[in-house]
Amino acid sequence: MSIKTADVCDDFSNELQVCSTVFKSYGKSKRFSGPIATVKVFEDNVLVKEALQTIPEGSVLVVDGGGSKRCALMGGNLGVIAETRKLAGVIIYGCVRDTAELIEQNIGVLALGSHPLKSTKEGKGEQDSKLLFGDVEWNPNHFVYADEDGVVVATRNLYS
Repeated sequence: MSIKTADVCDDFSNELQVCSTVFKSYGKSKRFSGPIATVKVFEDNVLVKEALQTIPEGSVLVVDGGGSKRCALMGGNLGVIAETRKLAGVIIYGCVRDTAELIEQNIGVLALGSHPLKSTKEGKGEQDSKLLFGDVEWNPNHFVYADEDGVVVATRNLYS
C-alpha cells in the first residue's frame, strides 16, 4: 500500500504530528510507513546495527543521531540488513554514506545528509525510548508515514 502523507493529513490532521525537519531521501522506496522502533545515539552506530538486526519486519527505525553531520550512522552494509529483513525504512536525524548503494536498495531511507566518514563503534546510546526532534515525539510502536512531501506520525496505524 502506497499512502501519501498529504492524504494522511487531509484525513487525520487532528491525530498527527508533522515533522518540521527537512530530510533527504536516499533509499529506493520514496514512500514508506510502519510502526516505529527507536534508537538514540551520537556518532556511534552499534545500536543502529543491532536494531536493524532485531526489530520486526515492516518496522521503521527512527534514529536520533543528535543532528550530527560529522559522520555517517548508516551505509550500504546496514542498508542490506534492512532490505533483507524487509524493514519499511529508516529515518536518521544524522547522516548516511554509500548513497549510490542505498538508492538501489528496496527500503526507505531519510537522513539530514551524507558524509563519507564512518561512526565510532562503542555501543553507547539508548534503544526503545521516546525521542524528540523535528517538533515530533517519536514513541516506539507509534506509526510513521513518509514520502516526498514529508513525515507524519500518529499514535496508531490509521489505515489498518
